[in-house]
Amino acid sequence: MTLDGLAVNALPGVLLIPAVAAAVFAALPNYWAAARLNVLATALTLVCALSLLLAKPQPSSYLIVDDLNGTFIVLTTFVAFTTSIFSASYIGHELDIGRLTPSSVRFYHAMYQVMMFAMNLALVSNNIGLMWVAIELATLTTVLMVGIYRTHEALEAAWKYFILGSVGIALALFGTILVYMAARPIVGEGRDAMVWSVLVTRAGAFDPALLDVAFVFLLLGYGTKVGLAPLHAWLPDAHAEGPTPISAVLSGLLLNVALYALLRFKMLLAANAGALAPGPLMVTLGLLSLVFAAFMLYRRRDIKRMFAYSSIEHMGIITFAFGIGGPIANFAGLLHMTMHSLTKSAIFFAVGHVAQVKGTQRIADMGGLTETHPVLGWGLILGVVAIAGLPPLGIFMSEFLVVSSTFAREPLLAIILVFGILVGVAGLFLRLNGIAFGEPRGPSAKAQASYVPMFSHLGLVLVAGIYMPPALVLWFQNVAGLLG
Repeated sequence: MTLDGLAVNALPGVLLIPAVAAAVFAALPNYWAAARLNVLATALTLVCALSLLLAKPQPSSYLIVDDLNGTFIVLTTFVAFTTSIFSASYIGHELDIGRLTPSSVRFYHAMYQVMMFAMNLALVSNNIGLMWVAIELATLTTVLMVGIYRTHEALEAAWKYFILGSVGIALALFGTILVYMAARPIVGEGRDAMVWSVLVTRAGAFDPALLDVAFVFLLLGYGTKVGLAPLHAWLPDAHAEGPTPISAVLSGLLLNVALYALLRFKMLLAANAGALAPGPLMVTLGLLSLVFAAFMLYRRRDIKRMFAYSSIEHMGIITFAFGIGGPIANFAGLLHMTMHSLTKSAIFFAVGHVAQVKGTQRIADMGGLTETHPVLGWGLILGVVAIAGLPPLGIFMSEFLVVSSTFAREPLLAIILVFGILVGVAGLFLRLNGIAFGEPRGPSAKAQASYVPMFSHLGLVLVAGIYMPPALVLWFQNVAGLLG
């Protein structure tokens, strides 16, 4: 089979495998069969995603694979695969202690694959309307999974997520319609006026006023999904009350998918000389999210809620980097996004098992973790060291690039950026000290977990901080150039 033939066959696989798996899991009566098949399905989807890197199929009116979404597809399918491994032991424990029933576990695995299908569809969509539909499907699926425990708090968090997410997606829909209206006089009515590969080549002739208004609505709409302050209110509750594997997917994947949609529209504005520069708007929301979330870390009492605010902080840094733009800042944004996805999902893997062995998510009831559960304790420490951006781990490299690029162009913004990062680092280590060290506190049970996903992610983050393969550097540089 030729490389082109491989790519043509791999693209449907990225979508069809999770879609078929979801239908199968909905009918499977056996939990362990569903858990193992969930791992197999995500592994096959990852193989298809990697195959797309060898040769990219020609874009159609509905699907496209290029260097930009290739980055997101591979990252998404890899984290989905490792999360499915973690999910098997985590959800099995929830079933054993009675928090979940066999029917809800079956529902969980089916929805996990629906969510993978929706995120993959959003990433490979060449039609901006189809991309909006896919992100809405991913939102609705995660709403159902956040409320799966059926407690008062979980249902409240799910409803909050649904209401705020619906407002955000409605704003994004209006922005999408405005882009269509801007394109229609130039491209013509019908499907072509929503095909991104057509829009980006003709965007220079679009009405800049319509594009300006459209981007404001798109930034607010998809910014809600990214979790940018002050549009973030759903995110801490969803992380705290939903199953921990969903917290890992939300922080590591779904926020990236919404950011990807925003970057596609940013590229449209960059191609129109009369449109406003999207960078200052993204820089403002990014810095606001960073500083706000950094201070909020000091007031958290729930460990999952604390790391939810850490996700807001880092999505703020990534949005800021893409807002600053340029080859170095865009490269740093891509690297930071990748490192954050790997690191934050690894942290949630550790936090999920810590919450299970302690029987609580309250930080006050945790302590001396390195003494009672040394593997989990030191794994969590390594994750926090990584997410704090200490050398020689990967996030240090990306933050260094963001800060140095900003100092060279906007020194005042760089001071605010560094201030927010340092406040966040101090808040994380303040809480980590009470969790990992000191006298053991609270209940304690034996950990029954697979540590492979957590340490594989942290190992990749460590390697990336020391050495990045030239091919990966070249790939990121090419994508950074595409982003303008």
